[in-house]
Amino acid sequence: MDNKYQPTIGLEVHVELKTATKMFCHSKNDPDEKRPNVNICPVCLAHPGTLPVPNKKAVEHVLRVGLAVGGTLADYTEFDRKNYFYPDIPKGYQLSQYKYPLVSGGKLAGVELTRIHIEEDTARSIHDDKTGESLVDFNRSGVPLMELVTEPVIHSAKQSGDFAKELQLLLSPLYLNVSEANMEKGEMRVEANISVAPVGEPFGTKVEVKNLNSFRAVERAIEFEIKRQIELLDKGEKIVQETRGWNEGKEITFSQRQKESSHDYRYFPDPDIPKLWLSEIAEFKNLNETLPELPSAKRGRYERDYGIKVTDTEIFVSDPRFASLFEEAVKVLGEDKKSVQLLANYLTSDLLGLVKNDGVKVWPTGAAMAELVKMVSAGEISSRGAKDILATATSEGGDPRKIAEEKGLFQKSDEWELLKIVEQVIAENAAQVADLKAGNEKVLQFLVGQGMKLSKGSANPGILVELLKKEINPAIM
Repeated sequence: MDNKYQPTIGLEVHVELKTATKMFCHSKNDPDEKRPNVNICPVCLAHPGTLPVPNKKAVEHVLRVGLAVGGTLADYTEFDRKNYFYPDIPKGYQLSQYKYPLVSGGKLAGVELTRIHIEEDTARSIHDDKTGESLVDFNRSGVPLMELVTEPVIHSAKQSGDFAKELQLLLSPLYLNVSEANMEKGEMRVEANISVAPVGEPFGTKVEVKNLNSFRAVERAIEFEIKRQIELLDKGEKIVQETRGWNEGKEITFSQRQKESSHDYRYFPDPDIPKLWLSEIAEFKNLNETLPELPSAKRGRYERDYGIKVTDTEIFVSDPRFASLFEEAVKVLGEDKKSVQLLANYLTSDLLGLVKNDGVKVWPTGAAMAELVKMVSAGEISSRGAKDILATATSEGGDPRKIAEEKGLFQKSDEWELLKIVEQVIAENAAQVADLKAGNEKVLQFLVGQGMKLSKGSANPGILVELLKKEINPAIM
């Protein structure tokens, strides 16, 4: 990026909430429904005389998100009509919130938030390029939609992508369970407001980019738009305030329409929906007690209590199966940091590798993982042996110690027995032995490797090292 310019980015994220019914009616909220116009009723089709009734669970979901990000929850709120015409909005307006959002402020992944409010989703337009026809599926019309708006404090495409990933993790069934937040299915949709200005000057002209349905698209679109705006500024041209789309195939943005301002929507309070005083609603009290341990808190606890690597922590934060297994095993191992890190390594490297290769038919217990680590730490088995034991335990089941016995994986530590192997290694590798005597200690690992081969991996490498040193030259002990 040109160092003369400072990009500024604000994100707007729409998330379909997980509820049994839609936002203002009793029609089913089913994102997996393939048949068009099945989950509809007179309310979400805007038939004359129908009255909307707010979905209490959807409001509760947004309030819980607000608490999780440290936002300020509204006591009073109301719904507004956002007026604009499009075929996928049967009423000619969208029920949303303008002046009184459910949540104000907050912070997530280091990004300050402006507001979080609730609205209804639009229907889905389907265009057939072959026939030239456009059809509308109203199944999605009226689905509860959470909109989260950040402050314009993001300055890179990567930071934008990281924020979107953290938000998806927070909302997902792994934590708050307010949405599946699947971007491929359109359950989480990101729009980016991007401006570029010379360093030290106020914000440039804002351009909104829509249709960002993957983390990759978020980052690529922002990168492209920053570059496009810089090139225009370098030519002395002005940036046009507009809404642009994202072409995934060409990886470019394209102009869609001039950007509307809030006054263009002629917001006004909806007269059919009662005003809400949230503190008077029993279900909205003590919502803090419903929050799980959040990703940020879990990261902090793992760093503070266990001191494990950041990359390991991220796996535990994003996969509860691994986190639960890790914590069960740690209870058995105690606070020995070396054993805890060894455990984390086997989980995030070996077990994760088996999972990715569909090699896990039996999920190990915390006690089994702790036993495996203890056996390695005590020198009873080698690291290679531990990998073999874990593979067997997860494919066939069984206790690690019993598997080691059955497969002959316990390391031989009897010095008399290993001395025979050492003598054979010395006899068969005279040149390397001479090098070691001459002071080339790197050769020692080669000789240990030869001993491990002769023992078919069953020798204790530590004892091999000591015996080799002793037999070749007592002076290098």
